[in-house]
Amino acid sequence: MPARSATAADASAIAQIYNEGIADRIATFETRLRTPEDIRERLNSPQAAQHPALVVEEGGKVVAFAWSAPYSAREVYAGIGDHGVYVARAARGQGYGEAALRALMAAARLAGLHKLTSRVLTENTASRRLHIRCGFREVGVHQRHAQLDGVWRDVVTVEVLL
Repeated sequence: MPARSATAADASAIAQIYNEGIADRIATFETRLRTPEDIRERLNSPQAAQHPALVVEEGGKVVAFAWSAPYSAREVYAGIGDHGVYVARAARGQGYGEAALRALMAAARLAGLHKLTSRVLTENTASRRLHIRCGFREVGVHQRHAQLDGVWRDVVTVEVLL
């Protein structure tokens, strides 16, 4: 399952997959659905050179993506990427997320990042297992980290040194 760099032509597919993750309420605290234009803006942002975005296709259709963003605007954190990995509902559990995440790790290393990190909702056991399989460690739990639909949710911080 090779991954490739995401392009503006992938924006609709990425938005659709990301919006499934938003709707499922287990993968992100985001609540506003994204448009293809939102995705194109992110792919063309000034940070895109150091923060890769990759897609995995099956039969010519994008089924997963992974991307990185700056962890912080502070210069001391310039080598850290805050990442996400999402798989289309119909393609989950088939290895596409692992292909996307491993490709992101390699691309982030080549782009000069030394670490990837993220926060995973504690009940998202599939994502937690994926990250551990890919060499991430669970750093700890942030209790009541943010509210989603009025409910305080806990997250596990994950990280990997590249």
